[in-house]
Amino acid sequence: MTSIVKEWAGMTILVAYDGSDDAKAAIAVAGRLMKGQQAVVLTVWERLALTATRASAGLMMTIDQSPAEDQAIGDAMKELAARGAELAREAGLDATPRCELDSVAVWSTIVDVADEIDADVIVTGTRGLGGVRSLLLGSTSNRVLHHAKRPVLVVPAPETAAQEPPEES
Repeated sequence: MTSIVKEWAGMTILVAYDGSDDAKAAIAVAGRLMKGQQAVVLTVWERLALTATRASAGLMMTIDQSPAEDQAIGDAMKELAARGAELAREAGLDATPRCELDSVAVWSTIVDVADEIDADVIVTGTRGLGGVRSLLLGSTSNRVLHHAKRPVLVVPAPETAAQEPPEES
């Protein structure tokens, strides 16, 4: 473990954080592997998330949020990023929060911010999308993994990581 920590010395880490247990697990792993390193904890929020949900249900309607609603959501997302940065500091990282409104998609914003800050590695949890939903939508971590031009550490869901491997026969 010591050699891994030495290899990470002086690096900048981008941690994608949405408040989920998977994102918390990603922070914990990053803290164990890269203790003391600089980290940006990024929360990306989607203004049009509700529109997409309604559109997928066949309700093609435009949703206009008032400036006050946008402000309230933005403030809540900034607070979420701050909580993520606090968890990262507790895990041993030198963390600062960052909140961004998604430009095209959450995964794209994560990749763009990683490029902007010249992150050495992106750390993200999995969300456990499965079945048809995963085939149609793809997961954020999968898209980050395939579109980033830098290493990506994808941390498995806490319940998956806790499972014992099957016994060999």
